[in-house]
Amino acid sequence: MPQEVFYLILFLVAFLYASVGHGGASGYLALMALYGITPAEMKPTALILNLFVSLTSFIQYYNRGYFLKKIFLPIASTSIPMAFIGGMINIEATIYKRILGFLLLFPILRFFFFKNIPHTNLKPCNLTLAMATGGSIGLFSGMIGIGGGIILSPILLLLQWTNQKQTAAISAAFIFVNSLAGLAGMLTQGLSITSGMAFYIIIAFAGGMLGAYLGARKFNQDTLKYLLAIVLVMASYKLLFTTA
Repeated sequence: MPQEVFYLILFLVAFLYASVGHGGASGYLALMALYGITPAEMKPTALILNLFVSLTSFIQYYNRGYFLKKIFLPIASTSIPMAFIGGMINIEATIYKRILGFLLLFPILRFFFFKNIPHTNLKPCNLTLAMATGGSIGLFSGMIGIGGGIILSPILLLLQWTNQKQTAAISAAFIFVNSLAGLAGMLTQGLSITSGMAFYIIIAFAGGMLGAYLGARKFNQDTLKYLLAIVLVMASYKLLFTTA
């Protein structure tokens, strides 16, 4: 695919993920995998893009009053140190792609099947389960180069601790702190960053700003989310079942 198509898809990925409170790392990684970029470059690139997009998304949802600190803090307290440890772990390229292909199933499920949960159906957060969940997701986040929001979001919705907007706010903050911790861990091993990083950031930041703004204000993006999910299905299949 031409490089211009890469930039267009990058913008759309940032837009769509930010609209539901995600940084977009799983989408960036899928896109880079389809373009043949090596895992050593993919991980830090995705996390750096995550920082800009997730922060933008968090600010929009926080300003609308959706952020629940009492749920975020126990999850983040264990995810941050585990993401740092995960960032120090280097994985063989084939294994890395298989794990990434599996993790792409989470945003696919998120986009296809998890709808908004009414406030009246929400349940109290279990502190022990929240900390265990955060630590587990944090480790995988650092290892693979994602913020972990794609895994956390469906769990929060499934447990009925938060509704859609609250999930988006918590996920955005979760992604930001995990991405920072994962990058810190990678710094201990050395980083490999693509030469076009600045341009990637500009494109992702623009898409993220627009997506977060519209998403926090009841923007209906279901059709676009389904299209993104179809792209992720294709990328997941490529990573899991092909050697290319």
